[in-house]
Amino acid sequence: MTTLRNDQLDLLRCALAERDAQLQVEVRAAKQAAAERPPATVREVQDPGEDAEEHFRHGLEHVDLEREQEELRAIQQARERMADGSYGSCIDCGQPIPFERLKAQPSASRCIVCQTRFEHSQVR
Repeated sequence: MTTLRNDQLDLLRCALAERDAQLQVEVRAAKQAAAERPPATVREVQDPGEDAEEHFRHGLEHVDLEREQEELRAIQQARERMADGSYGSCIDCGQPIPFERLKAQPSASRCIVCQTRFEHSQVR
């Protein structure tokens, strides 16, 4: 059960909707740019340095796209938690996530302590 007031939930809903819309535009643009890019076999590269730079840039674009899609999934999950009444509670310990944290990261699913523990467990 959330400890957030209705006005706080409304503010967070709006923040999620705005970020979702922004990410949707960015993902569509990235996918369109990738679709319009000529295949590597068609391009004429003048020097290996240019080829390496282009390969690196495309790799970064791919990582950005994956990050944006992951954030869209997190936003959807936050909306689902809002709908079922569990939004604002840490998915690991069940404690309330402070409103200030949710204002900074509306899709947050963990309190700071559990998020820190989770991130440290993900280090490879």
